[in-house]
Amino acid sequence: MFESISDQLVEARKIIFVTGAGISQESGIPTFRGTDGLWRKYDPMQLATIDAFYQNPKLVWEWYEERRKNILAAKPNPGHQAIADLSRSKEVHVLTQNIDGLHQRAGSKSVYELHGSIVTIKCTVCDFKEKITASFNQFPPICKCGNILRPDVVWFGEPLPQDVWKQAMIHASSCDAMFVVGTSLAVSPANLLPVYAKQNSAMMVEVNPESTQMSEAMDLSVKSTAAKALPELVSIFQKAEIL
Repeated sequence: MFESISDQLVEARKIIFVTGAGISQESGIPTFRGTDGLWRKYDPMQLATIDAFYQNPKLVWEWYEERRKNILAAKPNPGHQAIADLSRSKEVHVLTQNIDGLHQRAGSKSVYELHGSIVTIKCTVCDFKEKITASFNQFPPICKCGNILRPDVVWFGEPLPQDVWKQAMIHASSCDAMFVVGTSLAVSPANLLPVYAKQNSAMMVEVNPESTQMSEAMDLSVKSTAAKALPELVSIFQKAEIL
């Protein structure tokens, strides 16, 4: 799959992976916009906006609690693992739109969660923020300060965490190779990351079973899933005796 760019890959000093829901699909976590995507079954305006949350926090929380259970039960797949393996010998950074934490659980150390984390819970008023994996006894859960808790995820209409986004832009603008994996790049501003990489003349590779709006701009577009394709990257570096 990657033979045509193997020499450039081996020489790359800094590799960026921009990942979306597709990389976690094979871990049993549904995508949002795919054939069986969540937004084909549910209205995001009723479940993933701050207005919807305040209008019916119990409904939103019950939906997110089901997703939390699914995500916490899921395991990293060979796609996540391959990225973690590469990071042991190359400078690798993961800029992910996912909120599932599977990259970290696979062993990746430098992970920037552009859209937050479903495991992290924060207060809507005070500064409380903590990783909580246990189920809650009531919905919506209440903070010690008496106000409602919410998942620390970015909902429609909310800005990305600016410290994370700033680092993501810096890494994208200074990489030698960027892999866009399992994302249609339909969401802004994450879809600007390949633009920053291309301005730095980085090699651009897409891994996705379907064509996307960015496919034609790629140096290589691999029509495959992450779990099947990314382990082949590891084998390239193993043959070069880098891993």
